[in-house]
Amino acid sequence: MNSKTKAYTLPLLLIFCLFFLWAISSNLLPTMIRQLMKTCELNAFEASFTETAYWLAYFICPIPIAIFMKKYSYKAGIIFGLLLAACGGLLFFPAAILKEYWAYLCIFFIIATGMCFLETAANPYVTALGDPATAPRRLNLAQSFNGLGAFVSAMFLSKLVLSGQHYTRESLPAAYPGGWEGYIQAETDAMKLPYLVLAMVLVVIAVVFIFAKLPKIKEGDSVEGSGTQGERLIDFRILRRSHLRWGVIAQFFYNGGQTAINSLFLVYCCTYAGLPESTATTFFGLYMLAFLLGRWTGTLLMVRFRPQDMLTVYALANVALCLVVVCCGGWVGLYAMLGISFFMSIMYPTQFSLALTDLGSQTKSGSAFLVMAIVGNACLPQLTAYVMHQNEAFYHVAYIIPLVCFLFCAYYGWKGYKVSD
Repeated sequence: MNSKTKAYTLPLLLIFCLFFLWAISSNLLPTMIRQLMKTCELNAFEASFTETAYWLAYFICPIPIAIFMKKYSYKAGIIFGLLLAACGGLLFFPAAILKEYWAYLCIFFIIATGMCFLETAANPYVTALGDPATAPRRLNLAQSFNGLGAFVSAMFLSKLVLSGQHYTRESLPAAYPGGWEGYIQAETDAMKLPYLVLAMVLVVIAVVFIFAKLPKIKEGDSVEGSGTQGERLIDFRILRRSHLRWGVIAQFFYNGGQTAINSLFLVYCCTYAGLPESTATTFFGLYMLAFLLGRWTGTLLMVRFRPQDMLTVYALANVALCLVVVCCGGWVGLYAMLGISFFMSIMYPTQFSLALTDLGSQTKSGSAFLVMAIVGNACLPQLTAYVMHQNEAFYHVAYIIPLVCFLFCAYYGWKGYKVSD
């Protein structure tokens, strides 16, 4: 191990922590959708706007965030994002008093803005810390910590929130302590603990970053935070690069397809597969475990196979599995989703790193546009939920939407990734 590699080890480990943290945050959303259906008396379509509020921040904020980090540094952006997300987590306490759906939507937007700082910084930072040829593999390794966070959130934190009780005003037992108001308050209070713990961890990690020494990254002819006079802080002309432009499109559809399946997973289990909440959360944990295993095996396979080839094969596998869900639904569809989770695992980081190839000093601009593409999460899951809600008897036809999304990803791995201009 040479001295440069040693110098990058600690910064990479710290950045890997960020991947874990924002996975905890984003993968609590399916649990919160299920919980808000109870506490705010919403249907699946109405509750799906929880995803909209969260992921809309990823569309609005990346350009200002990229400008901030280009003027200052990745480190400054990371610290600010950690503290902002921590503030959002603490707001669950006043929200539990209000018990209004709009208040929760505002909180999710604030948390997501903080996490957007982390994601806009961490993805390009990981690609820059080392050999460009191994950037996809390095980013997939980093994203495996994202998979670990998703597993912890789904398997364990979801059980802290979901009580297993789902009553309506008509079905609530007469002897329930405090009646309907007591039930709603108990379910509302259950949402506070995970976000209190998350906020405390975010503050601790922010303090660690304040005192940590992170190397400044050279991008093209400039160094981050150098504030070169006359340099564009954000450059829309970078979208003329076809591999980045197709990468942004692929990320839009991948994120929308992934979140459509993730966000409705617990609703699918409880409403359509007839599982109790305790069993559904266990299946959700297995779903995220498949995602984590996919990240680990995908990272190992990239030693032998080209990332773009693996992206194409994995995307086509998901097209086939989505077709199984569309045709079968029920338990067969549920098991097919476990396979979808495995094959989704490498797609986001692989597309991200391929799209940033050869951008040089415009890497932050490219990263900002790629993160903005996460806005697919703010619209495609809602479309899926709407189709599902409107076709109760043939609910599984809604999964044709993620099927189409994965077709776009397959095209990117086949042709769209090529650097041609």
